[in-house]
Amino acid sequence: MARITPCAAAALLTFVTVSFGQVTFNEFGIPSAASSGPYAITAGPDGNLWFVEQTGNMVGRITTAGVITQFAIPTANSAPFGITLGPDGNLWFTESVGKIGRITTAGTITEFTIPANYYSFPWGITSGPDGNLWFTEQINIIGRITPDGTITQFPVPYPGGDPQAITSGPDGNLWFTMGNGYIGRITTAGAVTEFPGICCYGHGIASGPDGNLWFTTGLSTEIGRITTVGVLTQFPVPSAGGLYTNYIASGPDGNLWFTGGSGTVSRITTAGVITQFAVPTSNSAPQGIALGPDGNLWFAEVFANNIGRAALSPSGAASVPALSGCALAFCAAMLLALGLWSLRVRPHEEV
Repeated sequence: MARITPCAAAALLTFVTVSFGQVTFNEFGIPSAASSGPYAITAGPDGNLWFVEQTGNMVGRITTAGVITQFAIPTANSAPFGITLGPDGNLWFTESVGKIGRITTAGTITEFTIPANYYSFPWGITSGPDGNLWFTEQINIIGRITPDGTITQFPVPYPGGDPQAITSGPDGNLWFTMGNGYIGRITTAGAVTEFPGICCYGHGIASGPDGNLWFTTGLSTEIGRITTVGVLTQFPVPSAGGLYTNYIASGPDGNLWFTGGSGTVSRITTAGVITQFAVPTSNSAPQGIALGPDGNLWFAEVFANNIGRAALSPSGAASVPALSGCALAFCAAMLLALGLWSLRVRPHEEV
């Protein structure tokens, strides 16, 4: 008879406990002499995250291990706001001085001037379904720039629109938030439609896993959802930590995640259930948020001069047995022993 050794017995009793419904935060300080004002962030094609530094006048790159490299923007005091991955494999960003910037993964920056609109204040930027980049200009214009730098502008036909963030929708159009509280849609041909939105202000916007657009409300304490035909639903954020809801992104768990308050990263399900998580550094004012190539959420802390990482524990998991190398060896030995035993007893059974 096979004997169970202490090693095998311990292996059989080994369990891995997986917690669920939790968020683990890490923060990585930006190596600047003064606050660099990290704002928007996006995943790059190189397995890293890329972000803009508003007051530092730089584009930053952070590895998933937290190593940061910075690249100076040629135009002084450009105040970059938005950043996105382009269809050409480069990162594209907006400069509030009226320029669109492009940076390669090696750090080479090229700038394109928006025609006759130094004070256009470009903000959000996204890749479009047509192979171009689309961006907002707060002087009530939506801009399009080709990968070779050709810019076309489309006026928003509603006064005081103040376009903010922009994203590609599941319907092949671009969707954007507006400072007047409305939500805008623009086709790749430049036709703009406006949908009545919230009472005061629109801010970040993202496509959700449910085929709708989800947006934050800036100065209001609500998260909005709008269908591609314009049906709007709003969900109140349950605490003061939701004040100044900023940016929003789809997470790895089928939910939406948004930044806001003095220091929160929050989750909203597609049914509208909101859970809030406090960032370790208080009053850090998280802004941009993006899903990283490592399956974690990454965000910029504009006041704390940090880049944050939120690692999500698998939901719905439980304690499960785990076989160590010792346990696997024990199982193999048991199977071999049983096989030999069966060969020994079979002749007696046949007599």
